[in-house]
Amino acid sequence: MGSLRALTVSQQIGLLFVAIFGLLILATVLAFWRSLKEMTPRQAALHHRFVLDLRAVWIGTVLFWISWALGAAVATLLFAVVSFLALREFITLTHTRRADHRALLAVFFVVLPLQYVLAAGRAFNLFSVFIPVYAFAVLPILAALGNDATRFLERTAKIQWGTMVCVYGMSHAPALLLLSFPRYEERGAFLVLYIVIVVAVAQITHELVARRLRRRPIARHINRNLSWRTWLASALAGGLAGGLLYWITPFKPPQSFLIAFIAAGCAIFGDLVMKAMKRDAGIQRQGSTGSVTGAVGLLDRVAPMCFAAPVFFHSVRWYFGA
Repeated sequence: MGSLRALTVSQQIGLLFVAIFGLLILATVLAFWRSLKEMTPRQAALHHRFVLDLRAVWIGTVLFWISWALGAAVATLLFAVVSFLALREFITLTHTRRADHRALLAVFFVVLPLQYVLAAGRAFNLFSVFIPVYAFAVLPILAALGNDATRFLERTAKIQWGTMVCVYGMSHAPALLLLSFPRYEERGAFLVLYIVIVVAVAQITHELVARRLRRRPIARHINRNLSWRTWLASALAGGLAGGLLYWITPFKPPQSFLIAFIAAGCAIFGDLVMKAMKRDAGIQRQGSTGSVTGAVGLLDRVAPMCFAAPVFFHSVRWYFGA
C-alpha cells in the first residue's frame, strides 16, 4: 500500500477509476441478475435497499469525477443543488404554516447560498458558525414576525433542524475539497470519495449484518435492525475501508482507520435519526413516499453523509490543522 501513495496524482486517479468503476459495474450486473430471480417480499425489500445504496455510491463516485474534472467551484455548486433538493424534501415532510414563509425563504435563498459561498471562499471559521450562531438567531425572529404562535417552538425547531442537516451538514462535503494539507495539494477530491466510500460501506455492512445478527435493538420503536453489535460491525467495516484507502489521504493507516470508524459510526446514527423523523411524520418505508408527500427519497440517501461529513471535516481540520 505504501507504494501506492508514491504514485503520481494521475496514476492514482487512473487506478481508482479502474478499481471503483469496475467494482460498481460488477455490483450493478449482479444486482440486475438478482432482480431477474423470484424473491420473497422481504428479499425484495432488502434488494431494493441494496439497489438504493448502490445508486448512492454511483452518484458519489460520479460527483468525485466531476469534482476532479471541473474543479472545486463546480463541485460546490453541485452539492448546493443536492442540499437544496434535500431541504425541499425535508420541508415537505414537516408541518409548517403560512407564518413560516419568511423563515423558509431566508433558509432557501439566503442561508443556503451564503453557506456554500463561505465554503467555496475557504472562510472556514465563519463557515463553521454561520448557521448555528447567526442563522439560528435570525430564523425564529422571522417566524415570530408572522404573528402566529400555534406550535411555534415545534415549527421553529423543525426548520432549524432541517437547516442543520440538509445545509450545514451537507456543505461540509464540498468543503473537504478545499482543505489544505502539507504535501497533499490538488487532492482534495480524494477526501470526498473517501468519505462517500466509508459511509456506503458502513450502510451496506449494516444491512447485511442485520439480516443475520438479531440482537436487542437500541431503539426498538424507530429501527428494529439497529443493535450495538450491528452498529459496531458497520463502524468497523467503515473503519477498515478507510484504513485500506489511507494511500489516497494525508493520513497514516491507524489515523485513517480511526477517523473512518468515527465517520461510519456517525453515519449509522444519522440514518437512525432520519428514520425517527420519518416515523414522526407517519412514513414507514424509505423511498416510498413520493405519491404522498412529494418526496423522492433523496433525503434517505444523503442523511448519513450529512451526519458523517461535519464530524469528519472538523476532526481532520482540528487534528491536522488544515
